[in-house]
Amino acid sequence: MLTPQWLDALRARITLSAVIGRSVRLQKAGREFRACCPFHDEKSPSFYVNDAKGFYHCFGCQAHGDAIRWLTDHQGLAFMDAVKELAAEAGMEVPAPDPRAAKQAEKRAGLTDVTEAAQAWFVDRLRSADGAEARAYLQRRRISDATAREFGFGFAPDERQAMKTALARFDEALLVEAGMRIAPKDGGKEHYDRFRGRLMLPIHNARGQVIAFGGRTLAKDVAKTGGGAKYLNSPDTPLFDKGRTLYNLHRAAPAARKSGRIVVVEGYMDVIALAQAGIAEAVAPMGTALTEHQLELLWRQVERPILCFDGDAAGQRAALKAIARALPLLRPGHTLGIVRLPAGLDPDDLVRQHGAKAMEALLDNPQPLADALWQFEQAATPLATPEDKAGLKARLLEHVETIQHPDIRVLYRRELLERFSAFAFPPRPQREWKPGQRRADLPQRSAPEITAKLQRLAQGGARDAFAAAVIAGLARHPDEISRHEEALVELARSDPNVAPAIDALIAVSESLDSRGGSPISAPIGLPALPDRNHYAFLHEGTSPDQAREDLAEAVSLLVERPALEAALAAATLRFEHDPEGSIAEQGRLRERMLSLDARLKRFGRRKAAAHGSREH
Repeated sequence: MLTPQWLDALRARITLSAVIGRSVRLQKAGREFRACCPFHDEKSPSFYVNDAKGFYHCFGCQAHGDAIRWLTDHQGLAFMDAVKELAAEAGMEVPAPDPRAAKQAEKRAGLTDVTEAAQAWFVDRLRSADGAEARAYLQRRRISDATAREFGFGFAPDERQAMKTALARFDEALLVEAGMRIAPKDGGKEHYDRFRGRLMLPIHNARGQVIAFGGRTLAKDVAKTGGGAKYLNSPDTPLFDKGRTLYNLHRAAPAARKSGRIVVVEGYMDVIALAQAGIAEAVAPMGTALTEHQLELLWRQVERPILCFDGDAAGQRAALKAIARALPLLRPGHTLGIVRLPAGLDPDDLVRQHGAKAMEALLDNPQPLADALWQFEQAATPLATPEDKAGLKARLLEHVETIQHPDIRVLYRRELLERFSAFAFPPRPQREWKPGQRRADLPQRSAPEITAKLQRLAQGGARDAFAAAVIAGLARHPDEISRHEEALVELARSDPNVAPAIDALIAVSESLDSRGGSPISAPIGLPALPDRNHYAFLHEGTSPDQAREDLAEAVSLLVERPALEAALAAATLRFEHDPEGSIAEQGRLRERMLSLDARLKRFGRRKAAAHGSREH
């Protein structure tokens, strides 16, 4: 059986440009290849091949497809012949035919006949006298005739048996399976039409076939008239899975490849309003939160899809839900941009009231995902008490822990904790500092105390020596202490070896005036650490910017291991109640520890090499 997973594996093993390049002369164009289109006559190249995304596309005639489609459309092979040829090239065995799969494919073809026939009938009803109210609605929404034709608007009469009569050539069971008719649960009453008295929109698959419908009620007051839900979608069928479908993707994908962006809005009418305003690369989920599969569909088009949400409370909740769904899937180069509309406006409202330029201005400056996550959680609840602030931190770290990619997880953790520290621990009022007064003379813990604690810490193992180097670096650059205070406090709680030195460092930093960037221990000299030459932040010749960057990376590496050790201990305690889950979690945590140890070694070697090159 040729499952979608097997076909995806086949496409992944094929270099598309090599297949197409056998019969078309391709020219390198950045990360793609281009040529004059082999499907129509043209003088300038508009045919592009993208190996990374596995498709070809012509911006002239809209020819589009993958390696299999190339062999069927250009070379004239049957589908299975194309698959067999590519499988032989990729060294893969074609699965044996499955009679059940063949029967399912035949059934899907029959259902497509139903949906295509239903679409033609809906369009005809819109043009008839029955469709007068629906046409008036389109006029009120300022939807042009050209847009209505392009998106296939139709009308379902407010009758229970109209479709049965119109599509009498199809069996009742097929109409039910296609989602067009409803079979009563009690079995006693007759079947009836699903869509009644609604403005109809077809939903297409990626190949442009009608697979389902969305219907909007024309009732002005749904609650009073009993007209049902405002929007009604087809149920899931063998053709239609709402969690794996994006409305308008078959039109938006070619436009996205041309513009380099794809925009996700909340509903059908938003998509259509943007298309009418000239923004053709918009899609919408099927009335639910974005799913993992839908996110992957978006990332196949562009590396940073833009999620555009309404400016009301529901829109903000939808945005945070989408962010939470995306975090575990993030990988290098693949993220999301977030656009929040003005309060009370959706894309349709914004375009009608302020024009397409206002929408373009927002889409040109989407908010990075980390910024949006911070702002949404910060605004989620009042933050008046320490408990409220601790709740904010807990929510942020819960989000961070869902990120599967280790480097992205560490970077998100560092960035969000830095923002939290700046918010929760604003600069304290400074003691008055008089010219000539040395900071070591201030009546708090002294720099010599830090020096003594650092020297004792540096005599420990490699990990303690690294911690001593980091603390000495912060003592040399005290303006960085407040930036990393939250992470340091957390480290002190979890590691008694470093706690005394950290406590002394923070105590002394609190007595500094805001103008000071001089080393805390300048009067007596920083302690000589065994591996100080490995770290740029401990060298006089290092620029402040470079020192801060190295210090931030070092702090991140230093605090991550205690957190992993605590998580491993918790997983071990859960072993008795959930052996299977605990063992799997322990395995993942140990892999992360090994990765962390390797990164620590690379960090030390990299800094040593960099220092060596500076000395020579």
